[in-house]
Order: sequence, then C-alpha cells, then structure tokens
Amino acid sequence: MKIIDAHVHLVQCIAGTGAGGELRSCGEGRGMYADGSVCRLLPPGWGDQATPERILQTMDDNGVERAVLLQGGYLGFQNLYSWQAQQKWPGRFLAAGAYDPYSRGRDGIVRHLFEELGMRVVKFEVSTGSGLMATHPVFGLDGEVMEREAAFADEHGLVFVIDIGKLGSPSSQIGALRRLIRRHAGMKFVVCHLLAPKHSEMEEMTAGLEALAGPNVWFDLASLQHNVRPDAPPYPVTRRFIARAVETVGAGRLLFGTDAPQNLCQFRYGDLVATIAEDPALAPEQKERILRQNALEVFWGG
Repeated sequence: MKIIDAHVHLVQCIAGTGAGGELRSCGEGRGMYADGSVCRLLPPGWGDQATPERILQTMDDNGVERAVLLQGGYLGFQNLYSWQAQQKWPGRFLAAGAYDPYSRGRDGIVRHLFEELGMRVVKFEVSTGSGLMATHPVFGLDGEVMEREAAFADEHGLVFVIDIGKLGSPSSQIGALRRLIRRHAGMKFVVCHLLAPKHSEMEEMTAGLEALAGPNVWFDLASLQHNVRPDAPPYPVTRRFIARAVETVGAGRLLFGTDAPQNLCQFRYGDLVATIAEDPALAPEQKERILRQNALEVFWGG
C-alpha cells in the first residue's frame, strides 16, 4: 500500500520561538529555550538537521511515497529549505509556506511565498506553546488577523492548514475556527493533530470534530500516540481515538501524519504506520483512504 505522510518537517537549523523565548541548538539534536529549558527535537544520530535526504531515506524505508512539508514556530520557519526540497524532488515533497501575520512586511512575505515561489499550501500554528499565541496576545481565530490570512489563501486557491494547539487551551477555539471555515466554504482546511486530545478527552474531541465537520474540512492524525499517552504498540488507546474519529467524521476526513522528525525520538516510524495499516477495526478501503487517498485529493487534487 502506498502511503502519504501529511505532516513532516524539514530542519535546516533549529530556529524555533515559543513561550520560553528563542529555541536554539544545544547539541546532539536538542534545543534550549531562552528560559533555560531543554527539549529533544531530533532523533539520536541525526545531529542538528533533518535534511531532505534523511527524510527521504526514512520514507523509503517505510513505503512512504510522498510527504507534505509543514512548518511552525517550534522548529522555526524553514520556507526556503522546504521549497528547495520540493523543487528538487517534486514527486516526493509538497512544501507549505508559513509566516507570522503580524510581521510588518507581511504583504511582501505572502507575495513572495505564494505568488513568486508558487507555494500551494499555507500553514499556521497558533498554539500557546510554540505558535502565534506563544509570542503574541491571544486573538480570535475568527477575528481580523486570521480572516485576512484566510481570505488571501482563499483568493489564491491555497490549502489552509492550521494547528490550534491542545484541547482546552486558549488557542483551541473550536467555535471561532468553525466560523472562519464556514466563511470560506470553498477552501480546503486541514486541522492538525485531531485537535490534540489527551487520553481523558475523548468526548471533548468528539464534540470538537462534530462542530468542525464539513465538506471542506480534514483532520490529520499526527502526534496522536504522543498526545493520548500512556499508550504502547500496537497503540490500542490511539486506535480507540481513531475509531471515534471515523465514527464522527468518517475515514474520508482523516489524514495520516507522523510529525517526523521529532516523534521519531520516541516512536518507530513503522509502528506509526502500523497503527492504521494493521488496525483490525478498519476496513481495507478505510486504511487506503487514511494512509493515502485523502491526502492525494486534498493536497494534489487527485
């Protein structure tokens, strides 16, 4: 079975920004925030980069045909690096553009990324940990700032990918996101991390999925194993959340994603694939939808 990973990151250099300030490499795949806190970002042996070649090798080792290259504040924006990878391997990578809409030169940024370079996907991480609400005051997802960005994306035919952070956090504004989505009914939206529920938040996740469900909305499953921990292969807890999502929005609305490379610090890529590919509760056509066909339709129109 061919696979598309709808949530991957390249890292030319660790250049993140979050609630703890700037995040920079402190060696061996780890990063240190300005507040002194340290986190592991890359698997042992990877050094301080996740190069296209390294990601391609990981994809080839696990039967992954294509990957969508997303970006966010955690690892830092990698627009040029991601675009260059797409240009060199157009059959394997699709790069999303990312930017801070509060930038004074915002107009020039979006013109360059989406009109001059021709990027077809835009990604916003708005979480309070490492997204826009980590470095800016909390704002409404249906307010002036995000409406401007959604309108631009809609006018330019972009796929709009958004990470709203953990369920229950100030950035997890289900109602506001629903209003934004409904105002742009002709644009494709992808909401990351299945709303990022904890293991105790099955019902809250379900309510959120029900509120956001629509013909132009999909949800990626990246980091679900991490978010609903404790769990272990074959990830029965994760599978229960996926089953509920299938029941709520349908298998046709779910996208496989790994959030590589960081999740490879604690999970085997093959186990992330097997969570879906070997799930006895999913029919073969549902697995095909989640692992490949949905992403092909959303991002490549095929």
